[in-house]
Amino acid sequence: MKTFLFSCVMAVMVCAGAGAQTPGGKAIAQTPPMGWNSWDAYGLTITEPQFRDNVRVLKTKLLPFGWNYAVIDEGWYFENPQDREKSDTLRYAIDAHGRYVPVPARFPSAGRVVSAPKTLPAGAKLAATIEETSFAALGRSVHAQGLKFGIHIIRGIPRVSTERNTPIEGSAFHAQDAADTSDACSWDPTSWGVKDNAAGQAWYDSLMRQYAMWGVDLIKVDCIGDHPYKIDEIRMIRRAIDKTGRPIVLSLSPGPMNLAHAEEVSTLANMWRISDDEWDVWAPTKGKNWPQTVKEQFPRLAAWAKYAKPGNWPDADMLAIGELRPHPGWGEPRNSGLDTVERRSLLSLWAMARSPLILGANLTLLDDEMLALLTNRDLIRIDQQGSGSYELSHAGDIVVWRSHLPQGEEAVAVFNLSEKEMTFKSSYAELDKTLGGKSWRAHNVWKPRDVVEKDEPGSGLDVKIPEHGCALYLLR
Repeated sequence: MKTFLFSCVMAVMVCAGAGAQTPGGKAIAQTPPMGWNSWDAYGLTITEPQFRDNVRVLKTKLLPFGWNYAVIDEGWYFENPQDREKSDTLRYAIDAHGRYVPVPARFPSAGRVVSAPKTLPAGAKLAATIEETSFAALGRSVHAQGLKFGIHIIRGIPRVSTERNTPIEGSAFHAQDAADTSDACSWDPTSWGVKDNAAGQAWYDSLMRQYAMWGVDLIKVDCIGDHPYKIDEIRMIRRAIDKTGRPIVLSLSPGPMNLAHAEEVSTLANMWRISDDEWDVWAPTKGKNWPQTVKEQFPRLAAWAKYAKPGNWPDADMLAIGELRPHPGWGEPRNSGLDTVERRSLLSLWAMARSPLILGANLTLLDDEMLALLTNRDLIRIDQQGSGSYELSHAGDIVVWRSHLPQGEEAVAVFNLSEKEMTFKSSYAELDKTLGGKSWRAHNVWKPRDVVEKDEPGSGLDVKIPEHGCALYLLR
């Protein structure tokens, strides 16, 4: 049995500043974004019918609880996404200005093909169709259902466009004026970096104008947050978004974003990844450093907690829980490798740290248990309304977080990171010191009937927490 005193660590409290201006001066992402992204279930392969099926569930079952972003992740411009590992065989869809556009065979509402050349231009090796397609119709459909529309892109300018030296829309420049062919993403073979010059800015201006016309509300830009951290391109994208006048959330990937960049990136982006890809694995395996695991997120989120504030949200990555199928971005089709206890811990940690909540599961396969986890109003309220959240203590395998909520409420989460059941105890006197003498009533978010009153004789928290589990309390 182990007892941890709340009061022993109350001398130092880390609180985030309030009222910070959001990037671009827009009042967006004032709470952590919530929604769904296609990557964990569909990888590169998402089609319009599949997207619409998930959006339908998002609207009917999750929107009433605040889940409102629907995001198409990487690869919507590939005709043959299954060949991604054989980059020289990929077939792209671009417009006359070299910008990626949705493949009409996968997204029928996108529009029509203008031309599909049977022979490549002189010197070109990469195949592409030139199309007048867009996500405008799909964006309107998402908006009509009360939702917000997002897409994923890789930073830079397509190699296929650079080969053709396509004109950059709205400028006198061409693709080769903007492309930095010495700068390639180490894990993506499709694009070149963009020069920090007038042509490079013109390129990003043209992209963001295009996305604004499509009604995009969130842009997830990859290969830009870490390995490598491309601050020049982040600045160009920020300027380009602001020029459109549309309030678009800027999300940066992958991580781990370096803490040294915290102040800088908070002036430019609304959310940024604090780790590499996080998947449905609880703890790291010896000799493996990928993917990021749930257990590894505890110290990362603790370090980033003070930077979470309206308009700026350190992002612990998507929620890889539920059915990850038919074509997950990593591994074989499966039900999440995290059990129910671990899923509660993951959701509780993300909520206490006020991370964005972006679900990765196939929504069309949601079961009742998953739906109950995702629609827990107290959990969502902690994520959306919490402030000044921080790790209160980390002693051995017991981690305690605290968050302040409106009207004097407090949220306290106790996590057991060990491989065995542990007991957490905190007496009335200890809680009383923590809460400044206020009256209180402790309500377990995951077990609604578990309620402790201050005035009960010998009252306090005394709870057994299973391995990898948590107890999440609201104190009122």
